[in-house]
Order: sequence, then C-alpha cells, then structure tokens
Amino acid sequence: MKHSVPKNYDLKQEGNTEPDRIRVFLGKFFHHIDFLQLIPMLILLTIGACFIYGGGQQVGGFAAATFWKRHLFYMGIGLTLWLVLSFVDYRWFGPAAVVLYPVSILLLVLVLIPGIGTQYFGARSWLEFGPVNFQPAEIAKMAVILASAWLLSMKGADVNHVFWMLPLLAIAALPFVLIKMQPDLGSAILLFPIVGFMAFAARLKWRYLIILGIIVLIGLPTAYFSLKDYQKDRIMVFLDPERDPQNRGWNQIQAEIAIGSGGLTGKGFMQSTQNPMGYLPQTVSNSDFIFPVIAEETGFLGSLLVVLMYMLLLFSIFRTALLATDDFGRYLCVGIASVIFFHSVINIGMCIRLTPVTGLPLPLVSYGGTFLVAVLAYLGIVHSIYVHREKQSIMEQL
Repeated sequence: MKHSVPKNYDLKQEGNTEPDRIRVFLGKFFHHIDFLQLIPMLILLTIGACFIYGGGQQVGGFAAATFWKRHLFYMGIGLTLWLVLSFVDYRWFGPAAVVLYPVSILLLVLVLIPGIGTQYFGARSWLEFGPVNFQPAEIAKMAVILASAWLLSMKGADVNHVFWMLPLLAIAALPFVLIKMQPDLGSAILLFPIVGFMAFAARLKWRYLIILGIIVLIGLPTAYFSLKDYQKDRIMVFLDPERDPQNRGWNQIQAEIAIGSGGLTGKGFMQSTQNPMGYLPQTVSNSDFIFPVIAEETGFLGSLLVVLMYMLLLFSIFRTALLATDDFGRYLCVGIASVIFFHSVINIGMCIRLTPVTGLPLPLVSYGGTFLVAVLAYLGIVHSIYVHREKQSIMEQL
C-alpha cells in the first residue's frame, strides 16, 4: 500500500518541532564544550577540596578546620571566571595585555613597600584589601603570557631577529627582578622557561636555544652566589637531605616517608599519620605539600590518578593549540600549558626529591586562593580558544 504525502504538508517544517530545536541547540552547545579539559579539571578540583577538608579535620583547630570553606569560596570565584572567559572571544585578551601588564608591574612595586605589602613565611608577596589578599606575582605571570603571545603573533614578528627577541626578554625580565626582590625565586625563575617555550613554538631556531643554554650554564655559579643563605641551603639539602634532617631537610624527608608509607592503595581517607601527628608540617600540608597527604591516604594508585589527570589536562591544552585558528591562540595555549607543567612537575618532584623545595603549589589541588583562581582563569582562556576554534562566535551559531 502506497502512502502519499498530504497536500497541505510543509516539508520545511520537518525537524522544526520543539524537541528537534532543543536537540539541535544542545548539539551545538555541547559541540563547544571541551570535555577533555573539563573532566580532569573537575576531578583535580574535587581531589583538592576533599583532601584540604580531610587534612583540616584531622589537624583540628578553628583555622585548619575551616580552610576548606575558604578554598570552596575561591573555587567558586575561579569557576565563575572560567565560565565567563570561556565565552569571551580570546582575541580581546591581546590588547588587554597593554593594560594588564603595566598594572601588574605597579602591583609588584607596591607589594615591596613596607606597610603596603604583607609578609608571610619570610616573603613580602601579598597585598591585602580588607578580608581579601592576593599575590601580584600570579597576575604578573598571566600578564607576561598574554603580552608575549600578542607580541609573537604580530604581523611580521620574527623571534629570531634581535628587534623582536629583546622586547620579549624585557617582558619577562622586569617582573622577574621585582618578584625575586620579594623574594620569591620559584615564581620569578619560572617566567623565563614559560617565555622560552612560547618562543620555541614561534619557531625560535635551535642555535639560539643552544646559545641561551650555554649562557645559563656559565651564569649558574654567579647566580648561586647571589642567592640568599636559605636558598643556598635548599639546594644543598636537595642534594643531601641528611645534612640537616632536623631543619632544612625535614620537610623533604617527611614527604618521602608519607609517600612511601602509602603503599599501593593507601591508608584510607583521613587515616594518614604524617600530617595529623605534625611530622609533615601542618602549615604547608594543605598547600605546597598536599601531594604527600594524597599519596599516604590513597597510595600509588591515587597518586597515579593525579598524575594521569595532569597529563590529560596538558594533552587537552596542546590539542586546543593545534585547533586554534591563529598564532595568538596557539602561543597562549603553549604558555598556559607551561605554567601547569612546571608547577605540577616541580611540586611533585620536590616531594620525591627530584627537585629542590620551592613554594610552587600544585595546580587545582593545593590550597591557595590567588593561584587557584589564576589557574581556572588560564583554563578559561584555553577553553575560549577551543570554543572559537571556528571563525564564528558561539553566540552567533546558537
């Protein structure tokens, strides 16, 4: 039996019903969500929140027991910023660096002035405005990445020419000097590898990389003698923690004990001993040394999960770099990936004696408002590059 189409049936209405419109809308929306970034980001945030809460409850006391509330507050700010930046066209961030960079330099100057900058753990690295405090170094780091990416992506830019190389070095050198004066050598020294990776992505020739490497090697002895005594001690203790096991080497030794005692599957959530008994210093067990707490309670398998999430997150950022429609987006991705890579490798490395002890927190996991918000802002910028990987804006397509 043959079926005929009714004469009054409009073929244009096919697929135009309410369920179909919703389906098309959701399809276009989810097409612009990078789940490869979103999933590891949320897993790492969850791990951080859980262990900041658990560690605080074990330690006890009002301050430690409420750290997780402040952490969730900053996490909320960061996720809101991630969402906003995700749907702002990232091409606006280049011109914004013209304003952000000098503002960040001004903040770095202000933080050095006694009475304005606030000193914690021997470093004048914080500015306070009422109940809110933040680290200008993190703003400067973002400004350096934005300014460098914008410079390298300019028409006719050639990083192999001195006319372009010197401004690029100057962009990193000025905040380097100011951050080192705080002193925060870990954050300061990170600026040059980040800019170096971006320059390499901009086709910096190998011979210049080799020349820069030789200059660094030659300058290392001079740089060492310019360090403060406690910075020299950290390097010597890194080479031999047993030389000062009760003082400079204490944190690193206790971190190794905590990681090793976790075994394959760990002691269980909130069942660690190194942190609540005070062997792992409680002032840093939720920030710089949170990885040993995770390793002790979840073992090798939990530690492996953390490392795999960072690998997946970095993979998603580099994939976005390949999908970017312009050099500015690609260089931004490389700079942001460098921040996450160096922070995670150095933080985990110092807990297992692969790197000297520094004050670099673990991205998305460590307690710390400024850096947490900054990392989520970085990932929001990367997600904006993913969203705008096609020339039309998402808002135009929806």
